Amino acid sequence: MSLKDSLDLIRAINPEGGYAVLEHEIAAERASSLGAAEKRVAQSVAAYKDAEKDQHPQALAAAQQAVWAYFVQRELCGFRQHNDVIADFSIPRAVLNGLGATRRGN
Repeated sequence: MSLKDSLDLIRAINPEGGYAVLEHEIAAERASSLGAAEKRVAQSVAAYKDAEKDQHPQALAAAQQAVWAYFVQRELCGFRQHNDVIADFSIPRAVLNGLGATRRGN
């Protein structure tokens, strides 16, 4: 087997192709995960806004958790600014004020 034949064989196998497929799958999974987190934010913020007085603390905690998880997911994907998302979802100040806070006893 000549050097030219070896190079042709390497080109035919295309080792970069496998990596590109893996990168594509990872990007698709990131997008899917980000979309699911976004949906949880929309639902929890809406539930917080519609919550009755006695359900307000639980709805607030759920919204804070969903928004915090979404922001972390966005940052893992390389999105560092959240101002547009805050405006798009009309995330209340009360939700934003409690992000990252830990609750004792949980």
